[in-house]
Amino acid sequence: MSKKVVTFGEIMLRLATPGFERISQCSQLNVNYGGGEANVAVSLANFGVDTEFVTRLPNNDIADAILATLRKHNVGIKEILRGGNRVGIYFLETGAVSRSSKVIYDRAASSFAQIEPGMVNWREVFKGADWFHWTGITPALSQSCADACLEAIKVANEMGVTVSTDLNFRKNLWQYGKKASEIMPSLVEGCDLILANEEDAEMVFGIKPDGFASYDTNGLINPQIFKSVCRKVMDRFPRAKKVAISLRGSINANRNTWRGVMFSDGKLLVSQDYDITHIVDRVGAGDSFMGGLIYGLLTFDNDQKALDFGIAASCLKHTIYGDFNLVTVDEVEKLMGGDSSGRVSR
Repeated sequence: MSKKVVTFGEIMLRLATPGFERISQCSQLNVNYGGGEANVAVSLANFGVDTEFVTRLPNNDIADAILATLRKHNVGIKEILRGGNRVGIYFLETGAVSRSSKVIYDRAASSFAQIEPGMVNWREVFKGADWFHWTGITPALSQSCADACLEAIKVANEMGVTVSTDLNFRKNLWQYGKKASEIMPSLVEGCDLILANEEDAEMVFGIKPDGFASYDTNGLINPQIFKSVCRKVMDRFPRAKKVAISLRGSINANRNTWRGVMFSDGKLLVSQDYDITHIVDRVGAGDSFMGGLIYGLLTFDNDQKALDFGIAASCLKHTIYGDFNLVTVDEVEKLMGGDSSGRVSR
């Protein structure tokens, strides 16, 4: 595939408790790396797409290990800036049954959080690019991050690059005196594709379906009630040609139902509904949906197939430890075709 996708955001050191231990009881932590936009880039690289990940990292051994990890997964790193003093960190405590997972962020004053407009030559970065992806996590980190993200979106718009966003609302990150509802609209206005989960549009823009509570689904979500959400989002942001929403029906921390919808050309498309009975790691599931959806939209001349590919890819992500979705196109297409047996492939 000759398509090229650029993503922009922070990649962090992930420190997770082993198994299902609580932070208060564990004596060691498992090391991985991850972050919304990096996760999307890894997914796309695994699918054979040319990617370029733009971020800012310090000059130290941890940052070097991150670069080696990205390089291993064939993600482009030539536009990554070096500077600042630290890599952002997040601690993950994996929940079980009725106990929810918990994330603790330690990313204040990270190298990326201090990025500013003018540091990245976006016109150079977007040469030959077909797609630019960012998430709502980036403008949540600092005003300068928000400004740099807006700068990138405006240049992408001028250069005819398709722009997508995952709203990715994280209430614990908006700490610099601004609310998501104040900052996000001017950025989302420049987007051609908007992705959200079942709560993001409500948390950021106050747009929600009637009579829905994400904490009380028992695994059952009627996808049709999100048609109004998609319409309202598109009415507010008329540049957007498509709005997609991932729908997680939480039965407990280990078992969820998973499907997605996409509003396109006046129609609500609905994916297959997957019952994920034994979740290995759900962190990065939304990013894996975004990565699969971008691949599908770049590859297939069929929005339904693109949506189905994205949801199948993210269904498989729930079986993989770590932030990254390390699956192939062939594996995703087998699941789309109904092969969910898990039999040994010989």
